[in-house]
Amino acid sequence: MQKLSRKVENQMGKPTGFKEFTRQTEPYRNAMDRLLDYKEIYTSHNDELLNNQGARCMDCGVPFCQSEEGCPVYNLIPEWNDLIYKNRWKEALDRLHKTNNFPEFTGRVCPAPCEGACVLGVNEPAVTIKNIECAIVDKGFENGWVVANPPEQRSDKKVAIIGSGPAGLAAAAQLNLAGHNVTVYERDDRIGGLLMYGIPNMKLEKDIVDRRVNILKEEGVNFIVNADVGGNGENAVDVNQLLQDCDALLLATGATTARDLNIPDRAGNGIHLAMEFLHKNTKSLLDSNLEDENYLSAKGKKVIVIGGGDTGTDCIGTSLRHGCESLVNFEIMPIPPLNRADDNPWPLWPKIYRVDYGHQEAAEKFGQDPRIYSISGKEIVRDADGTLKGINTINVDENFKEIPGSEQFWEADLILLSMGFLGPEHYLSDTLGLELDDRSNYKAEYRGFQTSKAKVFAAGDCRRGQSLVVRAIDEGRLVAETIDRYLSGD
Repeated sequence: MQKLSRKVENQMGKPTGFKEFTRQTEPYRNAMDRLLDYKEIYTSHNDELLNNQGARCMDCGVPFCQSEEGCPVYNLIPEWNDLIYKNRWKEALDRLHKTNNFPEFTGRVCPAPCEGACVLGVNEPAVTIKNIECAIVDKGFENGWVVANPPEQRSDKKVAIIGSGPAGLAAAAQLNLAGHNVTVYERDDRIGGLLMYGIPNMKLEKDIVDRRVNILKEEGVNFIVNADVGGNGENAVDVNQLLQDCDALLLATGATTARDLNIPDRAGNGIHLAMEFLHKNTKSLLDSNLEDENYLSAKGKKVIVIGGGDTGTDCIGTSLRHGCESLVNFEIMPIPPLNRADDNPWPLWPKIYRVDYGHQEAAEKFGQDPRIYSISGKEIVRDADGTLKGINTINVDENFKEIPGSEQFWEADLILLSMGFLGPEHYLSDTLGLELDDRSNYKAEYRGFQTSKAKVFAAGDCRRGQSLVVRAIDEGRLVAETIDRYLSGD
């Protein structure tokens, strides 16, 4: 009996927690209220609710949540779930930071593949892992537990990192921790890359990005903004000189070449790439609270967003906050099922129907979900002066074949293109003479990260193609290990 008692005492989580408690996520703010501002959509954390969710963790023999299918950075999820159940928040934060440099980012913007791989999710709703992760790091900042940790010793090696998105920042944090002298170059006027200008404020407030960047500065990372490495404009930085001056050069520039819409009359006013729309809005918001009007306004306009995903949702949410007159979202894919299809088994990411924050807001304002599925643009419609009037579309079947007789005209004053990204821009790789892979990314093997040019490494979306913030952090951490071995010899 004594041995049995010890076994039960040491078991992670509450043995019957998954039976006693149902899944309860922390709610967003009221949809109509949050449309009035650009503050984060999230509500305050509820410790009791999170304790109960931690109790639902099942002490799995094989925790798929922290496997490759679940978490790209291999977060120690069952460990910090157990610690939250036991109300040991500081220890949970230490566990979280062992594998993830920026849980305050992933806890807000990651789609949580860990929850898709949760063993409880085989036949019950998964543990609310994302909510718990976000709460742990937020409580860490609130209590002053997250502080700068500069290295005790410095090497004489210099590392230049081009790009300050999640991959670049993660690599900078790890290489600096190893004692190397790290300088991060960013072509925009603020540090953060995708985190700063690609994700809108209501999903990730920029004070949260700045807060982490300031810690990295305290730890000794040097940041240079308005530095267009390899460019030829006013803010150009000579990449060959930079390569000569450093011991290793890391490209973490992201996949910033957007997929365009190749249909008749695409060129002209009223049609913009999603990132142009989102970037200008966030910059104007931060510069002047939108008072400078240096952004693409959707106010009073009939808006069509072409393409789904997170970026499409962000275009929806931003257009609604501008005060658009109407809003429709086209998706060429068929509507997903409510439950996993037979060819989409656990623990793979569940390809099911979801309602994100922007869809919910549009439904609250206009009375219905804005998404139209299995539809493809055929031709942009303009008047004699070239002014945008709308778009002609046609429905498609599950094989994307056009369905005759399904043509339709949709009125629009503003069309936003959110159809994904093709890879990195190439003016930098052309100057360096880098090899590209067959998808136009910088060619470098995963875990090796060495490009075709000596001393030059690549990681994140510019190497693998468009992906998740958490995968960029993973590559940033791994390439830092590779560069450290390259510089140190072990």
